[in-house]
Amino acid sequence: MYSGYITVEYSAGRSLFYLLQEAPEESQPAPLVLWLNGGPGCSSIAYGASEELGAFRVRPHGSGLFLNDYRWNKVANILFLDSPAGVGFSYTNTTSDLYTSGDNRTGRLSKCYLSCKLHGHYVPELSQLVHRNNKGIEKPTINFKGFMVGNGLIDNYHDYRGTFQFWWNHGLVSDDTYHLLNRSCLHDSFIHPSPACDAALNVSTEEQGNIDLYSIYTPTCNVTATNSSASRRRPRGRYPWMTGSYDPCTERYSTAYYNRPDVQRALHANVTGAINYTWATCSDTINSNWRDAPSSMLPIYKELIEAGLRIWVFSGDTDAVVPLTATRYSIDALGLPTTISWHPWYDVQEVGGWSQVYEGLTLVTVRGAGHEVPLHRPRQALVMFQQFLQGKPMPGHNTNGTLS
Repeated sequence: MYSGYITVEYSAGRSLFYLLQEAPEESQPAPLVLWLNGGPGCSSIAYGASEELGAFRVRPHGSGLFLNDYRWNKVANILFLDSPAGVGFSYTNTTSDLYTSGDNRTGRLSKCYLSCKLHGHYVPELSQLVHRNNKGIEKPTINFKGFMVGNGLIDNYHDYRGTFQFWWNHGLVSDDTYHLLNRSCLHDSFIHPSPACDAALNVSTEEQGNIDLYSIYTPTCNVTATNSSASRRRPRGRYPWMTGSYDPCTERYSTAYYNRPDVQRALHANVTGAINYTWATCSDTINSNWRDAPSSMLPIYKELIEAGLRIWVFSGDTDAVVPLTATRYSIDALGLPTTISWHPWYDVQEVGGWSQVYEGLTLVTVRGAGHEVPLHRPRQALVMFQQFLQGKPMPGHNTNGTLS
């Protein structure tokens, strides 16, 4: 593994932190895959590398690491990037940057390196930038093949429509609130909703109660119970280093781990002391002050589909933040012909999810996964990733998923 900084804009003192986890020697040469978490304003180190697809997971209380059996660097060289500056270990010496970040700058600066989460804009926009810069070049510097987006925003109108329908169908909101949300929000920004939409969303939050919208059927991380002496005496059931388990407190473990001075030294992080604040998984300042964010990624998808790039969109079907219904509405809006109809895909003779292949785009659902698919269904996520790299559809009933 390699980690450190690259300065992307000297005049502003912007430096982005990266972590590269190479594939083992027997898997080389392997493709290079850039992973970006969204938010906007959340750390790819905190989420992608530490609780989703990275080589290691973090033990409780940040006490150490354990190996992820289903790490994606088994089959590819994985590059995690904290972006934009001000997120995770990435920093800027220009304070105003924290209040003026947006899609355009994030995509442009990420290109210095060159798959995606909640925000859903970074990867398509960066892909468009690389594709356009490659035009007319016989042997481009970046041999760009394609991209994946997981539970990401695609189009504000269709995302809102599908999200509210998911909430109502799963009994998370009342009939009245469902209608209120549709009246107040359908034509709003997902990142910066209007006061009327914000008020409707607040009503829905009250009705939903204390659940994890990113994974509606798994327990929340209960601060009081987790920290009490009684809970320490009682087994909590399944712990993260036990295969196939899920611990809802992983974010807290990462926060403890990455604030350790010895960990920062080992990662070559914060070497200049510019981060004189507590490391956090997400930056509320960047999120609340996010500037440019197009209302739709559909034009970019259309352009890149026409360019012949490999494009996969995957969705955990228990995520209520950017749910499957939202993604399906957005993809339907592209009007793409179907080449392989909706069908179940299998992993060791169990249904891992469902898939539909369109001309230029593949949709994959992962059964029982929340917003962070590799966190909740690590084995199935690795099967999906391998199929994407190989350019093959998801395995059918007679072809079990295989793991390298």
